[in-house]
Amino acid sequence: MPNGKPAGVRCVQLTADNRCKLFGLPERPAVCLGLRPSPEMCGNSAQEAVRYLTQLEVLTQPRRN
Repeated sequence: MPNGKPAGVRCVQLTADNRCKLFGLPERPAVCLGLRPSPEMCGNSAQEAVRYLTQLEVLTQPRRN
């Protein structure tokens, strides 16, 4: 996503089964490369993982002036 991905917007590079189309490719954004899964992040279900990532997006979005 050339201008970044707003919090809450699904990444255009995700497949229907939530896999990254850019995984392992040099085009994969640095923020994605730096993201390391953990038990806390993944939770016990896909829903828990999405909740965690959504919260992470909100907490790390740039402040608006």
